[in-house]
Amino acid sequence: MAVSYKELGLVNSKEIFAKAVAGGYAIPAYNFNNLEQMQAIVMACVETKSPVILQVSSGARKYANATLLRNMAKGAVEYAKELGYEIPIVLHLDHGDTFELCKDCIENGFSSVMIDGSSHSYEDNIALTKKVVEYAHAHDVTVEGELGVLAGVEDDVVAEHSSYTRPEEVEDFVKRTGVDSLAISIGTSHGAHKFTPEQCTRNADGILVPPPLKFDILEEIEKRIPGFPIVLHGSSSVPQEHVATINKYGGAMKEAVGIPEEQLRRAAKSAVCKINIDSDGRLAMTAAIRKVMAEKPEEFDPRKYLGPARDSLKELYMHKNKNVLGSAGKA
Repeated sequence: MAVSYKELGLVNSKEIFAKAVAGGYAIPAYNFNNLEQMQAIVMACVETKSPVILQVSSGARKYANATLLRNMAKGAVEYAKELGYEIPIVLHLDHGDTFELCKDCIENGFSSVMIDGSSHSYEDNIALTKKVVEYAHAHDVTVEGELGVLAGVEDDVVAEHSSYTRPEEVEDFVKRTGVDSLAISIGTSHGAHKFTPEQCTRNADGILVPPPLKFDILEEIEKRIPGFPIVLHGSSSVPQEHVATINKYGGAMKEAVGIPEEQLRRAAKSAVCKINIDSDGRLAMTAAIRKVMAEKPEEFDPRKYLGPARDSLKELYMHKNKNVLGSAGKA
């Protein structure tokens, strides 16, 4: 039996994206697949009064179970009210790759879906995206499409090479598919190792500095589809303090590097109204867990290491909302 997102208290992305584009900020899209991640996201966004997109990948659905995730999203809405401030919450499918997956998510309470046809030919991408849009819009669900390919690895998404979005295609793609937002490729990348050392320079401290985002492509896209909601995937900044903590306590994360936060701040002031952050959260949680395990090897109560991990994640996301995305106070 199909479940509408409206029964769960969720919203689609249409209104919050329009406000974000007009207001020069971006909505945080945080991936989750367990209780602690969901708690941290809701606490951080309620305390900063930020709208939020709860993102679920295909891999997360397989890991956590679709029914449990749907009810966790419903719980997130009620938890926010319990914490004292009602914020808009979207439940979004990240990197859906088939019509069947998108349809199943829509019938299971998702208020937004992404259909990523970027691995197909341009015409096949249009056909697949249009099919998803027609079904989704019949259920008042919003759809994100993708043009261009991001390199890197994240859950079920794997691409060895990136290809930048071609500005000359965006107007035609948006018009023919009817998508509500568009994910573009301007130099972001999936995972915690977004760039090879050869692609980077090093600063005075020997820290890798990644190549800058292609803001010229973003600006050209904005000219062609003014005011249209743009999405950035693979936008974790890979905080070096968390990488250092992981390595200090037995990890082996060599040359991990992400997107500088000042570049994300600049993007958020443009038509980029949704910024996806996943790896940063994984790093924050893993660093906290490794620290507890190393300092208290006798500990075996999951609450004693998942609790600090949740607290670290909450702190990270509050920082992102306030200082990077500009979404604090916009709920």
